[in-house]
Amino acid sequence: MTPEVALFLSADGLTNGAVYALLALALVLVFAVTRVIFIPQGEFVAYGALTLASLQLGRVPGTLWLLLGTLGVVAVLEVSSALRRGDGRQALRAGGGALIAGLVAYFGVTALAPLKLPLLWQILLSLLIVVPLGPLVYRLAYRPLAEASVLVLLIVSVAVHLAMTGLGLLFFGAEGSRTPAFGEGTVNLGPLPLSAQSLWVIASSALIMLLLYLFFERSIYGKALRATAVNRLGARLSGIPTATAGTVSFTLAALIGTFSGILIGPITTVYYESGFLFGLKGFVGAIIGGLVSYPVAALGAVLVGLLESFSSFSASAYKEVIVFTLILPVLLWRSLTSRHVEEEE
Repeated sequence: MTPEVALFLSADGLTNGAVYALLALALVLVFAVTRVIFIPQGEFVAYGALTLASLQLGRVPGTLWLLLGTLGVVAVLEVSSALRRGDGRQALRAGGGALIAGLVAYFGVTALAPLKLPLLWQILLSLLIVVPLGPLVYRLAYRPLAEASVLVLLIVSVAVHLAMTGLGLLFFGAEGSRTPAFGEGTVNLGPLPLSAQSLWVIASSALIMLLLYLFFERSIYGKALRATAVNRLGARLSGIPTATAGTVSFTLAALIGTFSGILIGPITTVYYESGFLFGLKGFVGAIIGGLVSYPVAALGAVLVGLLESFSSFSASAYKEVIVFTLILPVLLWRSLTSRHVEEEE
């Protein structure tokens, strides 16, 4: 391997690793706050890329129908729950709010999609369509089981992943899509050659990590999430609603996943099922961080990206095996060094 090839592989690995790092952070966030191992995190990557691809073709993305359907089911649950409590005003507010949101989403997307808006507006529209699915999925699948064990929540995650993958096939078909790059050309950072799109990916990932750091350190919602992650019972006794913390964490995870898909769409062809592998590689990074440490998880995900890149050069047929084998020594080391703690509550 020549130095030029090594630099090229390093650039490729850093680009993929930046996306895996975002997914690892989202997985750590969701697990720390809700104890959910969020396997469908990768589906938001695929949905984000494929929704943007649909908008660029002037089509109404299938995720709109998923959004409307999920919103309708959640509205029925909220209205029935409010009626059981005898709170007619809350039932009216929930039903009316969902109806207005659904109508705005339907007429807005069906009117704007055929216009083939500029790329920035298409990205914003994709985020507005896909990101609300995060809190809706939490309300529908996880919030009713908030007190269940980690194993039960993991089984629910597998079910949600399978459902979202099947719906992805229904809405987007088996054909993959690739979106145009945000920029053209190559930029040399010292000896490291980076394409403009890779630079976009790395810079955007770094910016999102900085924003997440500021959110957790400076905002009251971020501090509430950290408190919930440290001790859910203590946070609840302090007046922090854990259901709201779960909704916020799932919204952030969906935002990160969708934006990751938009970033990676120009680099690789995305299929309806591609999200699982993306999410799994982010999960390896999250495991390296012990599902608790954000910096170690991000660094572990970058390591996964580099390992994948160099493996694809020297043993391309076994690159996935090599990447996922990385998790074994980490799990062994953690099992030998970690102290067993009974599940809270």
